[in-house]
Amino acid sequence: MSLSAEAVKILSHVTTATITTVLLKKGLRNVWLRGTKPLRPGQKRLVGPAFTLRFVPAREDLATPESWSSPISTRTAIEAMPDGCIAVVDAMGVTDAGIFGDILCARMVKRGVSALITDGVVRDVEGVLGTGLPVWCDGYAAPPSVAGLTFVGWGEPIGCGGVAIFPDDVIVADQDGAVVIPKAFLDHILAEGAEQERMEAWIVNEVNNGAVLPGLYPMNAETKARYAASKK
Repeated sequence: MSLSAEAVKILSHVTTATITTVLLKKGLRNVWLRGTKPLRPGQKRLVGPAFTLRFVPAREDLATPESWSSPISTRTAIEAMPDGCIAVVDAMGVTDAGIFGDILCARMVKRGVSALITDGVVRDVEGVLGTGLPVWCDGYAAPPSVAGLTFVGWGEPIGCGGVAIFPDDVIVADQDGAVVIPKAFLDHILAEGAEQERMEAWIVNEVNNGAVLPGLYPMNAETKARYAASKK
């Protein structure tokens, strides 16, 4: 899946908080990936299709340094990542084994990957930051992935931060973390997300001008009429 430049432009101005609100109104409550915090403070909002990777618990005969040369390895998976994708990695919430380090992140930058998102952690944090790859994760740790995890594949449905992610779902990540927009709801978010942002900006302005919250947030009929008139 490739996102149009217009879709990326629109979503780049819609916060993850707004997306969760719009999806909640459609009945989707579980779209925020737990444990995904920006590694670099002030990281700008990013948008892209999900490229999924999956780890399972470490098994001693498989989780070895030799496995890094296997056809099924994080190294091979990185070479399959398309330009503009966001790598979303199911690390099972393990926080004492870093799934990627500076070398792998540097290669992802060369591949044109937009960001790395995981419910686990990275290692070589200074080097990872030095690559410039935007990362959302649950921290950092010195041990390598095989100390606690076994890599098993990519390009399949995963669970990351307690959320189901399917390949090519749309990911939006900002200072509040990462959220998933299921493919079937993308057009709805594109249509409603920007309007939700406009409405909330208007409400904030009303609050700054001294308005009280009852009847304003949420809007009653009178407030809705005033808001509608403000758009003309």
